[in-house]
Parts: sequence; C-alpha cells; structure tokens
Amino acid sequence: MPELPEVETVKRGLAPTMEGAVIVNAELRRPDLRFPFPVNFSATLAGQRIVSLSRRAKYLMIDLEAGDVIIAHLGMSGSFRIEQGALPATPGGFHHPRGKDEKHDHVIFHLESAAGPARVIYNDPRRFGFMDLARRETVSAHAFFRALGEEPTGNALDAAYLAGRFAGKAQPLKAALLDQKNIAGLGNIYVCEALWRSGLSPLKPAGALVDSQGGPRPELQDLTVAIREVIADAIAAGGSSLKDHIQADGSLGYFQHSFSVYDREGEACRTPGCGGTVARIVQAGRSTVHCPRCPK
Repeated sequence: MPELPEVETVKRGLAPTMEGAVIVNAELRRPDLRFPFPVNFSATLAGQRIVSLSRRAKYLMIDLEAGDVIIAHLGMSGSFRIEQGALPATPGGFHHPRGKDEKHDHVIFHLESAAGPARVIYNDPRRFGFMDLARRETVSAHAFFRALGEEPTGNALDAAYLAGRFAGKAQPLKAALLDQKNIAGLGNIYVCEALWRSGLSPLKPAGALVDSQGGPRPELQDLTVAIREVIADAIAAGGSSLKDHIQADGSLGYFQHSFSVYDREGEACRTPGCGGTVARIVQAGRSTVHCPRCPK
C-alpha cells in the first residue's frame, strides 16, 4: 500500500495541474470503488474551482472554493495520471510496467484552467481506493482523521510527544510505531528503515524508551530523528516506487535503491562493523525486516 511519501509525491505531482483549475465535470465510470461514492458527488464538484491540494497521513485532500474537500485514498493499486493539451499519453518514463487498461479508469476529472483543458484520471485495478466528500470546517472530526496522531513531517513529532504515547506500554516498538493514533501515515517500510537507522529492535517494548519520570530516553531521541529523516529522504526521492505506485507525472522515484533493510532479507547488514545478516520476522501478521545482531 502506498505510504506517506508516495501520497506526498502524488500530491506534489498533481498540484500544478489541479490547483486553480475548475472542475467542468467529475466523470464516474462506476458507482463505487472500495465504498460507494457520496450522494451527488459529481453534481457537487461540477463548476467548482480547486483551491489547493494537501495531505493528511496517507490521504490526499483537494480543497474546493465552496468549502468542500475531496478526500482520496489510493488503496493498494490506485494511481492518478494527467492528460493535458494535445498529448494523449502521460509524460515520463517508467521503471516498472504500468497498467494502461482503460477499464480501470474509474474517475475522470475534466478540468479547465488558464493552461487549457486537462483530464486527471484515477486508475485502480483492485479498487481498494476510495473517495469521500466533507466540509472543510468539519474535516478534522471526520472518521478518517479524528483519531490520527501527529504527522512525522511536522514539528509536533518530537521525543517528548512519543514518550507520552509510549509510557507504560509493553507493546512491541514496531507495533507502536504503526499505530496511526501515535504517528499518522507511518507505514511498514519506513518503520523498518527508521528502526534500523536508530539501531533499535522492533521487538523492544515501547515503554522501555521512556524513563521513570515519563521523559524520553536517548534511544527515543535517536528514533524520533530517524523517523523524520527517513520520511524526508523518501519524499525528496519521490517515494519508494513499489510495483503499484506511479507518480502523477508518470515518473518514478528510486528511494528503494536506498533501502537499508527493507526488501534486503539475507543480505549483509549495512551498519559498519556489524557483520550481521538482515532477517525477516512476522509481527501481528506483518513482515518486519531487521538486523537481529546490531540493535540496542
């Protein structure tokens, strides 16, 4: 499933075409994706100008001038592509083959802007993605958002915040980091990478990183820095470019070539002087890739 850096990449790729454009028509080619579309979805969007694009956790948010917000989730295989001007194909080269079957083009935003007409097409072969509609003044209370923790890209995510979330918890560190109530948008790939960077075992109890006064131990300081850095690096590289992820402009990022443990099971650990071998374990039904030799 696309993680936060992938969604951020899509947002940045769509923004130049969508921001400031008017939605002439939102064409729905089926009544539902993972969930049914909101009632009067197309009628509500028609004629509205797109004010801005943003992201919360793994959700793409499209703000409209009348105060409505389109909330979109890519699911397992969802992607957007842009068709603008006389070119019918999406520009950009592809590292992985991408589906071009139009039967999976489920939503088409027909746009008009100063640059001319454009189409933004949502394609989703597995249909695990979805779109919803909310009012901007109530969006923070929406069921998707109201329980979310702090963003890993914001200044609010610091060691003191995590200490407050982890204090007294025997829950394994990997599970605590994946809990969206603690950190919004942090997924399996980047948890594995951040734990490796900070030299911490995914099996370590989360509460062990908090001291007797409820403050963060040095290891938690290191982990917080690693989380922020690995997410920043992935965003800068354009996302992880897993098989089903496509940037909005058609190109792919190559952060996976910088993975230190993820997808490197059986390879030598990259920690200097470690000498260990990257291994895979299963925690709560999810794969965890780590070096069992070098963690603290």
